Amino acid sequence: MVKSKTEQLIIDELERLAPTHGVDIVDVEITGATKAPCVRVRLEGAEGASLSLDEVCAQTAWVSDAVEALDPIASSYTLEVSSPGLDRPLRRPSDFMRFQGEACELTTTATEGRRRFKGVIAAATDTSATLELEDGERLELSYDDIKKCTLKPVFDFKQKEGKN
Repeated sequence: MVKSKTEQLIIDELERLAPTHGVDIVDVEITGATKAPCVRVRLEGAEGASLSLDEVCAQTAWVSDAVEALDPIASSYTLEVSSPGLDRPLRRPSDFMRFQGEACELTTTATEGRRRFKGVIAAATDTSATLELEDGERLELSYDDIKKCTLKPVFDFKQKEGKN
């Protein structure tokens, strides 16, 4: 996955510390204006367990200390610590393997004239993921070519037969 040097620096440090706190670092993203960016850290429990709001709040202190010790951003910034949510970002090969069969949306470095794709994760290996696109076409992408990927949950609001 393509990450900025600063994002990767933060990910590496947080992933080093996370096991001692019983959590996994889902993603780190730096967004917003250059003068006052937002460092967004997404956590989940070890082995994919979800975290309650209280558990996320309890994790915020060590995450803040670790990011502050790195001092990765020269200006002031906002730190946001949260769970991944329904539109969970996928960053590692293990994420793609775990969510095979799920719908996602991803952005790549230009591939065949297109950069954005929607589909279902049909397969995943240590080096690439295969998407089954909405039109049925299959597309294999190297993780090195994927800039961003998020799950897109599908909700079925149709009433089931026999229910009013």
